[in-house]
Amino acid sequence: MPIVVKLDVMLAQRKMRSRELAERIGITEQNLSLLKSGKVRGVRFETLAAICEVLQCQPGDLLEFVSGPDGA
Repeated sequence: MPIVVKLDVMLAQRKMRSRELAERIGITEQNLSLLKSGKVRGVRFETLAAICEVLQCQPGDLLEFVSGPDGA
């Protein structure tokens, strides 16, 4: 998939655990784990906005487009 989710990197930079983020944005740890691994087909803008607010970042800090043989 040409979109890479860098949520784990941002969590490490903010020294925050997945559990804390999940609680603060109101989703389950399992759903957050699926998002971190890139195994979801989409994410609601509401959820993305909540993540950005808690982590004080921009959507581009969390998502990256990678072109190449596996990408577009």
